[in-house]
Amino acid sequence: MSIRQQCKLLDLARSIYYYQPVGESAENLALMERIDKLFTDRPELGVRRMHQELTKPEEPLNIKRIRRLIRLMGLEAVYPKPNLSKLAEGHQIYPYLLRGGPI
Repeated sequence: MSIRQQCKLLDLARSIYYYQPVGESAENLALMERIDKLFTDRPELGVRRMHQELTKPEEPLNIKRIRRLIRLMGLEAVYPKPNLSKLAEGHQIYPYLLRGGPI
């Protein structure tokens, strides 16, 4: 069976069959190493602060590029998540005893 017929049976374009993905450039791999070292030392840094730490005057970097590489690496900053102030189960709520009284 020809490639054309196989792609037609699978309902795929032939260009998908011939597509060969291109990996990251050597420059991006070096930048990913720097991001990994910085993240290992300081996992609380987000994308913006990471951008400030990595950017040098002689070597400007785009924040979108750093954000893409961090997502590609699967990194996420460590910070307090939502619903941090929810009460634990079984925790007793104490009344405010001075409410309504003369002060």
